Amino acid sequence: MRRRLVLLAGAAVLVLAVLASLAVGSNPLTPAQVWHGLLSNDGGTAASIVRELRVPRTLLGLTVGAALAAAGVLLQALTRNPLAEPRILGISAGASLGVVVAITLFGIGSLAGYVWFGILGALGAGLLVFGVAARTRDGASPVTLALVGAALDASLGAITAGLLSADTRTFEEFRFWVVGGLTGRDSTVALQVLPFLLTGLVLAAVVARGLDSLALGDDVARGLGTRVGLTRLGGGLAAVLLTGAGVAAAGPIAFVGLAVPHLARYLVGTDQRWVLATSVLLGPTLLLAADVIGRVVALPGEVSAGIVTALIGAPLLAVLVNRAKVVSA
Repeated sequence: MRRRLVLLAGAAVLVLAVLASLAVGSNPLTPAQVWHGLLSNDGGTAASIVRELRVPRTLLGLTVGAALAAAGVLLQALTRNPLAEPRILGISAGASLGVVVAITLFGIGSLAGYVWFGILGALGAGLLVFGVAARTRDGASPVTLALVGAALDASLGAITAGLLSADTRTFEEFRFWVVGGLTGRDSTVALQVLPFLLTGLVLAAVVARGLDSLALGDDVARGLGTRVGLTRLGGGLAAVLLTGAGVAAAGPIAFVGLAVPHLARYLVGTDQRWVLATSVLLGPTLLLAADVIGRVVALPGEVSAGIVTALIGAPLLAVLVNRAKVVSA
């Protein structure tokens, strides 16, 4: 009953975050104006603000927040590392390199254009990590995945830095993306990454039960009837798809994939199915709340959502870790 109440509360808070995202900004709107803007495209100021500016940002926040939070759940379960997040397997670095290649070699200057390169870079990095780890003596074990991912993250980061240092125009384009945020993206970007999000969430839901068994160790998981290799492969592919979609669309936004799974476990326990479902609600809530805060704290300018999530996520994670220590004591 408590878990169901948490899900209902999470859904309600997410609805409030969506409403705030549509109404709050340098030009605040009333709920009536938001509703009118959604239903009627009469060319007025309210309709233009809602339809052209805030709806795309809200859709992207829902998509990216859910993707990064779900990816964090999967990566923490697969690596058995509570500090795991989308960067741990080099996936974010792969997406960054893909964006830089798109700008440098192909001259692409729009988010809608290089989001595909970011997704391809993330997929390539994820597949490389799992391919290399699978060929080691221990196979794709949690420790091996973390080590290979850290090495790849450093290598791809060095290549990206080299390309940026050689081209000023690329650096100017890239720095807008790498801060992480929802501004400047139209609804096309959200629609581009939506298939990857849905595919990743379906895969995550399929392997969620097996992830609980993996937490007990591979031998115990096999004894319980879990197909360890298949579960790890499905979870890894889902994490790569979700991370690639989220990072390519909004940049490497910090702490959503790290803090949200911890908050979900604090609320609903360690059952991965409930953690995943709760995280899919809390991730967009956190990201949309950060975006709304960023719109109003520095008027008439804005602070990127990626900066705000770091400011919110760090103390939130510290509080959760402290509570966990008190409970275990």
